[in-house]
Amino acid sequence: MIRSVARALAAPVLLGTLLLASAAPAEPVKPLTREGDVTVKDFTFRSGESLADVRLHYTTLGTPHRDAKGHVDNAILILHGTGGTGAQFLRPQFSDVLFQPGGVLDPARYFIILPDDIGHGKSSKPSDGLRARFPKYDYDDMVALEHELVTKGLGVDHLRLVMGTSMGCMHAFVWGETYRGAMDALMPLACLPQTIAGRNRLWRQMSIAAIKADPAWQGGEYKTQPKEGLRTAAALLAIAGSAPIQMQKTYPTREAADAAAEKILTVDTMEANDLIYQLDASRTYDPSPKLETITAPVLWINSGDDFINPPELGLAEPLAKRIPHGQFVLIPASDQTHGHGSHTWAVLWQDKLADLLARTAPRP
Repeated sequence: MIRSVARALAAPVLLGTLLLASAAPAEPVKPLTREGDVTVKDFTFRSGESLADVRLHYTTLGTPHRDAKGHVDNAILILHGTGGTGAQFLRPQFSDVLFQPGGVLDPARYFIILPDDIGHGKSSKPSDGLRARFPKYDYDDMVALEHELVTKGLGVDHLRLVMGTSMGCMHAFVWGETYRGAMDALMPLACLPQTIAGRNRLWRQMSIAAIKADPAWQGGEYKTQPKEGLRTAAALLAIAGSAPIQMQKTYPTREAADAAAEKILTVDTMEANDLIYQLDASRTYDPSPKLETITAPVLWINSGDDFINPPELGLAEPLAKRIPHGQFVLIPASDQTHGHGSHTWAVLWQDKLADLLARTAPRP
């Protein structure tokens, strides 16, 4: 059983006024967004734990279009990464490229759904009160709740596209295996469709261990945030998401790098239990045994300077060959890429997204 509550935000505004000079381009338009909450009742997690109410927050852009049979036919689901929220896709490097009039994901054409996953943002999470007693959710639980949000909460029974970045990339593969036929296409960005191991597992586990080793943690019942543990976790997160060329350009001197390190290690806005759960949710992820069962066309994109999914492992290409309608693209490292974060810099891959949508468009 689901209860849905939607609330409209402010009307669209321009990020800046249009310049009168004819040679000057128009400023990007801030698209109209709507936020809402869906409550999933009596949800049982794979661990056997349950919650009477799971709150799922979401943001949408555009308007659902219904075909002659009353089915929504223009919905696009975009899934965020670990520690993120749906709002991350409203940042300029994504929104100003894709969500513009005439853009590849123009909200005048598509109904775009940006969830906050469980454990993140304004959705139910440990810091709401249960702390370390919160159910130990994993990626399968998260995808199941995304499906509840989309189908029962928003009334969308088929998706034009499922797209995801980092953790959302991994969720896209789970969607393709779990809900075959529920989407026209999949676009995972910045991940590998196999169990998380090696260096990727190490930095996650070391982050969790550092927080739990801090005496202030107190088994998750801390009175104040375990800041020393969080500082270690923040440092590991910064390295995991690093882009060597961009960091060298941004911090070209010792002083600039030292100032950046001090800022990174300021952890006043971090929440320890939430972060532990977010990192630990990947523990059971492994779609590799069932890649052959994915029926939707897949455009999977990684970048050459991704610390978390380094191409030198040589894992992506053989995995991609097992996906019946799969295509793997590796964006070479350059002064335009942003390491693992290249997944959100849409200028790097918007042409490939446009091609995917064109070749998977339903026939009239």
